[in-house]
Amino acid sequence: MIYTVTGRFTLRASYVRSLKEKRSIVKSLVAKVRGRFNVSCSEVESMDSHTEIVIACAVVSNTMAIAQEEIKRIGDFIDGNTDAELLSEEVETTNF
Repeated sequence: MIYTVTGRFTLRASYVRSLKEKRSIVKSLVAKVRGRFNVSCSEVESMDSHTEIVIACAVVSNTMAIAQEEIKRIGDFIDGNTDAELLSEEVETTNF
């Protein structure tokens, strides 16, 4: 069986003053997540807001527990590697 776990991470960067500054932060954070975990990761919402960041990541595995643990580790990594405040984490699991 194939398990796909997606995580949607919403952050607030109240210190950011422009979209250009936000893009720099998002680009750096997404590159760090991709490099560290080898997962699909992208900014997915609130692209016109300079203080709200929404990043989604997807993990595919043959074991649900491993995929869920990886998303949890990604959330912890995101929280620890940015000055932005992690507001929420939403996780969804699907299987095929």
